[in-house]
Amino acid sequence: MPSRYAVRIGEIDVLVVSDGVLPLPTKMLGHNVDQTVRAAWLNDMFLPTEAFDWSLNAVVVRSGGQTILVDAGLGLDPNLNLPRAGQLVRRLEAVGIDLASVTDVVLTHMHMDHVGGLLVDGVKEQLRPDLRIHVAAAEVRFWEDPDFTHVDMPQGFPDALRAAARRFAQEYRSQLRLFDEEHEVAPGVIVQRTGGHTPGHSVVRMASRGDRLTFAGDAVFTVGFEHPDWHNGFEHDPEEAARVRVRLLRELAATGEQLIATHLPFPSVGRVAVDGDAFRWVPAFWDY
Repeated sequence: MPSRYAVRIGEIDVLVVSDGVLPLPTKMLGHNVDQTVRAAWLNDMFLPTEAFDWSLNAVVVRSGGQTILVDAGLGLDPNLNLPRAGQLVRRLEAVGIDLASVTDVVLTHMHMDHVGGLLVDGVKEQLRPDLRIHVAAAEVRFWEDPDFTHVDMPQGFPDALRAAARRFAQEYRSQLRLFDEEHEVAPGVIVQRTGGHTPGHSVVRMASRGDRLTFAGDAVFTVGFEHPDWHNGFEHDPEEAARVRVRLLRELAATGEQLIATHLPFPSVGRVAVDGDAFRWVPAFWDY
């Protein structure tokens, strides 16, 4: 089972690492459209209509002597019974990446499947005491009193997300490095707040020697190319998330840069093309 894939962006090394898969109801892909419309799209994609596995991708970036982990995977929540996710720490070890070598963590947002890996027993003790964790200030503020009125999540998820974000903020508060709109983490590695999915949701832009790549976090989902206006069940501001998605996809189509996202099929490396009023996902051919 492939679980890692390497990309080079100029002088920046990028390693996509699979945290496993997250089985979810297909309603999560577009809860603002009729079930028959969703089912037609899923049939066209040869996907099951009731539930299917979302990929969970994280990224390790090496630039300027820094080793940066972008998002930390799901970790372990025994109440949700998700045994095929939460593989990140084990897979980092398998590829020879010592947690103590990580100088920085960048969080696209504080949903459980992006911070949970840092909450696994024994992980914090392996991390450097001077580890810097970069996250948008708006994201930390949001989770002090989060609004779930516009989401459409399976039972149990809102409570689990609240608990994970609260615990993460408590355990790592002294290591947080907050930014407002944009922050350079390392040479050629910039994190930018987009909002939408969550108020502090951010993307990571990488550029070196004319090459560019964007890690889009949860701004883009599988269905979002053909139907960018479909509301994902985990979006706290679905209408703003749709606007963010369209702006980002238009920009990526114009620049031709590579895209990686958390929930696109592993390794999720590809490019975006304009397709009429929507977009088309162009997966990269694997480089062996």
